[in-house]
Amino acid sequence: MAGLALCMAVTVNAEVPDWLKMFKISGYGMTQYQYSGQEGAKANSFNIRLGRVIVDAKPHKDWTARVQFQYNGNTSDLSSSLKVVDVYAEWQKYEFFRIKGGQFKRPFTFENPMNPIDQGFMANAQNITKLAGSSDRDGASSSNGRDIGVQFQGDFLKNANHRNLLHYQIGVYNGQGINQKDVDQQKDIIGGVWVMPVRGMRIGAFGMEGSYSRKDANNVVVKLPQHRYALSAEYKVNDWTMRSEYIHSTGRAFKKTENSKADRNDVTINEGLGSKADGVYALCIAPVVKHKLYAKARYDLYRKSAEWSSAKTFYEVGANYVFSKNLQLNMEYALVNDRALADKHNYSMFDCELDFRF
Repeated sequence: MAGLALCMAVTVNAEVPDWLKMFKISGYGMTQYQYSGQEGAKANSFNIRLGRVIVDAKPHKDWTARVQFQYNGNTSDLSSSLKVVDVYAEWQKYEFFRIKGGQFKRPFTFENPMNPIDQGFMANAQNITKLAGSSDRDGASSSNGRDIGVQFQGDFLKNANHRNLLHYQIGVYNGQGINQKDVDQQKDIIGGVWVMPVRGMRIGAFGMEGSYSRKDANNVVVKLPQHRYALSAEYKVNDWTMRSEYIHSTGRAFKKTENSKADRNDVTINEGLGSKADGVYALCIAPVVKHKLYAKARYDLYRKSAEWSSAKTFYEVGANYVFSKNLQLNMEYALVNDRALADKHNYSMFDCELDFRF
C-alpha cells in the first residue's frame, strides 16, 4: 500500500506542467466584531473586514509578478465588493535598482504598504487612510493606498555587517486610484527615502506632487492639485514595534466620494472642508510573551481641515494573541474624541478580530 501511494504521488507530480509550477496561491481573511457608542449613531455588528486571494508567480529568474483580489464585507453594494487590487510585475535582478510596473501600493509612508494583519490595529491610522490613497479626502473611490504606474526602488550603502543603510523609491502614477485610467493626463510623482542607521530602525521622508481629477457632464476636466509630505520613524527590535508618522496635505476635495458613475461626474467642490489637512499617529506593540502575546497602544490624531475644531483623536489600547503564524486574535478599546460633533464629543469603541492566513 505504501509503495502504491508513493507511486501515485510521483505520477501526480510528474503530470504537473512546468508553467504551472511557477505559481503560488495564498491569501488571508479578517473577521471582525465592532461596537461604536457614538451618540445618535450607536452600532454593533459582525463583519468581514477583508478577504484576499493572492496569486504570485515567478515567470523568469529575474522577475516576480502578482495578482491580488479583495472582498470587503462593509459595503452596501455587494455587486462591487469584489475587486482587483494588485496587478504588477517587478524586475529584481539588482538589489540597488528594481523596477515595478502595474497596479500596486503607492510609495508613500511606512504603514501604507504593510499587510493589514501585520499592521496590528483595527484599521490604519486616520492620516494613512485619508492622505495615502485608501479612502482619500480628495473624493477618490476607495483604492487601498494603490494606483497604476511605474516605480523604481532599491537598497544600497552596506555597512561592515553587509546591512544596507539607505533605501529609495520613486514612482509615476495616474493619480486616479485603482482600476482607472488617467483623466487629466498629468501624472503623480510620489517618492521616499529612508536611512537605517541601526538594526531595526528606519527614519524616512516622503513627498507627493500630483492631482485628482474628474470630468463634468460636459466632458470638461476639473483638476484638484494635491501636494503632500510625510515624516516617518520606526523601530522594530526584539519583538517590539514602535512607529510614528506625520502627514501634511494641501489640496481641495470634491464634495462627493466617487462611488458610482453619477458621482464620477459630480465636480462640486467641498468648500467647507478647506484645502489643508494633517495628522499624526504614534504606536507601540510590546511583547508580553515573546512571539505569542502582545500589548498595544496607539495615539491617532487627524485634522481634516488642519484646524483643532476639526480634530478627531483615537486613544487606543488592546492586545494581540498569536496562536500560530497563520492565526491571530486581536482585541482593542478606543476612546474617541471628535471635535467636529455638535455635542458629546467623546464616545467608546470596541473591536475584536480573528485573522487567518493560508
